[in-house]
Amino acid sequence: MKNMKILKYTFVCLMLLSFASCEKFLDKAPLDSINTANFFKTKEDAIAAINGAYQPLQWPKLYNMRIWTTDIWAGNSVVGAGGGTDGIETQDIANFVTSTDNAAALDIWRGPAPGILRCNLVLENVPGMDIDQDLKNRILGEAYFLRANYYFILVRLFGDVPLLTKSQTPDDDLRPYRTNTTIVYDTIISDLEQAINLLPLRETYSGSDIGRASKGSATGLLAKVYLTLGNYEQTVSLCQQVTAMGYTLNENYADNFNPMKKNSAESLFEVQYYGKTSYSFWDNENQASWLSTFTGPRNSDFAAGGWGWNQPTQEFIDQYENGDKRKDITVFYEGCPSYDNNTYKASFSTTGYNLRKFLVSKSITTDYDGSPANWPVLRYSDVLLMEAEALCELNRISEAYSPLNQVRNRAGLGNLSGLSQSDQRDAIRKERRLELAFEGSQWFDLIRYDNGNYAKTFFQNIGKSNFTSKFLLLPIPQKEIDANPNLTQNTGY
Repeated sequence: MKNMKILKYTFVCLMLLSFASCEKFLDKAPLDSINTANFFKTKEDAIAAINGAYQPLQWPKLYNMRIWTTDIWAGNSVVGAGGGTDGIETQDIANFVTSTDNAAALDIWRGPAPGILRCNLVLENVPGMDIDQDLKNRILGEAYFLRANYYFILVRLFGDVPLLTKSQTPDDDLRPYRTNTTIVYDTIISDLEQAINLLPLRETYSGSDIGRASKGSATGLLAKVYLTLGNYEQTVSLCQQVTAMGYTLNENYADNFNPMKKNSAESLFEVQYYGKTSYSFWDNENQASWLSTFTGPRNSDFAAGGWGWNQPTQEFIDQYENGDKRKDITVFYEGCPSYDNNTYKASFSTTGYNLRKFLVSKSITTDYDGSPANWPVLRYSDVLLMEAEALCELNRISEAYSPLNQVRNRAGLGNLSGLSQSDQRDAIRKERRLELAFEGSQWFDLIRYDNGNYAKTFFQNIGKSNFTSKFLLLPIPQKEIDANPNLTQNTGY
């Protein structure tokens, strides 16, 4: 048995320690003979190791597909695509008939694991290296930030999850139990506090280092963690710290999604993509974003690919106020402004609408596997709306208008004032839905509002009466339980 554990551990390490080269911090250069005994010797090793910890963010199991499909679960859109069983795993979650063999749930359960392992290896090995202290601090801060982000994804979607803060050895029990949610959150908070202390400001990055996690990234993410936990005083303080670091709204909302204006003044953290590589579009090593290819209007020839996923619903479209500039940037609709001199037709979609927000023009790439667009994980507008929400919940109504109205004004909308706490709360929730539409935020908002009670009312109102509280969490994949009998299933599955 122990020999089998050694073989398993060796295989996992060899597979997951294929670290990146350091020319571009997410370009991958596989190494098939690396191990911790002959690695972590030079600063180049340390940089390559932390580069490797970023890579799982880019993969389809996380931000290149599964995270953006959460807007479909949240009722903002339908799968669309080719119809039939295309995207059936996403359809099932969105229709609340999720089973324990759901492929999307399995992807997301497994998606963070390589990143967590790589972060753990960095945190175990880099402290003892003889390298520049500032570089060492930065690398450790990045590892803490990334590990926190990976676990933040898991804990919100699955609840209790195995908490591994050290790389496993053959002597460890390789069948871990699930850890209580409270302990997981305590670890996430601790990691982010460490990251804030260790990371530099984003302005210190230049050249190929632009886009790495910074002090602002960690501060903004910690604010979101505290907002999720209902600690509003801490949320307000952290959001104001982000503002003091110099983050601002882009004048043009569309600049947040323009692949020619990546890592802008509004960006706290983005998943980096560089476009076409020699790797297959379907490989993890691929450096092209899937978003434009998947979500472009089907049969329109508007952009390379155009597979028609993520078609907005009428209920979502009806949320826009007259004059909201974000509408024409976010969605296609009959009579909307043309796109690269192309006229949109409602017949391109089963709902009459398509996503425009993430489309990459053919003037940038004519290849379906060539999109260089980044994924916006955390933007300053999100921070402003988090601050507004926290102030509202603290009944500091008059203070909440300033951050809320900054976001509305950029969208071309007038100031709100004179609202009751309940009405202001509703206004902020609506603003989050529209400002962050299709950026993987709405599902996580729905399941945290009023401890999930808001979600039940929302889904019943849009005709999904079969939603129950069990669907606030995904099922633990049955494959994982079969492989590890120490895992328990979420209630109701």
